[in-house]
Amino acid sequence: MNLNGNTILITGGSSGIGFEMAKEFLAANNKVIITGRNRERLEKAKQKLGDVTIIQSDVSKPDSIKELYAQVSKDFPDLNVLINNAGVMFTINLQDHNLSASELTKELDINVKGTIWMNDTFLPLLKRNKNAATVTVSSGLAFVPLPISPVYCATKAALHSYTLSLRAQLKNTDVKVFELAPPATETELLADFNEEDMKGIATMKVQAMVADFLKGFSKDKYEICPGQASQLKFMSRFFPSFILKQMSKTVDRMHGS
Repeated sequence: MNLNGNTILITGGSSGIGFEMAKEFLAANNKVIITGRNRERLEKAKQKLGDVTIIQSDVSKPDSIKELYAQVSKDFPDLNVLINNAGVMFTINLQDHNLSASELTKELDINVKGTIWMNDTFLPLLKRNKNAATVTVSSGLAFVPLPISPVYCATKAALHSYTLSLRAQLKNTDVKVFELAPPATETELLADFNEEDMKGIATMKVQAMVADFLKGFSKDKYEICPGQASQLKFMSRFFPSFILKQMSKTVDRMHGS
């Protein structure tokens, strides 16, 4: 993939990984569109990023995606890269039954359904353009769960499986299908976790993680696992019981509290 001369849409681009991607792609002379649910946060991101297009949109709502597509296909018919980055992560005690049905599955609506709906909507446009790609941002936790975030990890495992199938189904097209599986990355996504939750987990600076992504993206490495994510994948394959036991230690703290 070329790292310049693209028109790129990044969901969840007002902060964290999406914001850092937008910054780097803008610096490399690409046209960049970022979306998010919060207009104020998008405006603040634009102040920092400069020449970026912001569009308020919610990937968990099909009608919002349809409106986004109508605007993007009209204003940016040369769109050739879609980065499905929008996501949320919560700690959930599965023995505490106080969450509503919608709260319990919110991560599914945004992380999984949002990615599937975005691809389904935008692939016809991507297939019309050269040097096209779609990127799924999954997680190292797609390979082994962190049990205090059970729904989040399930969504990322689902995205990993879905992306493998999507790549197989698009093999007769010119659209390349990438998966970025970040390790624990220093973004606000980890705000729901305390020091005990993160004990033994090496976090990666977002700048370094995105740099690894861009390196893999430029070399058509379709599955990119920066930092500790590659170790999680290895351990889940060869030592699954051991790594799950290690990742489960925080459950005792959760239930104890």
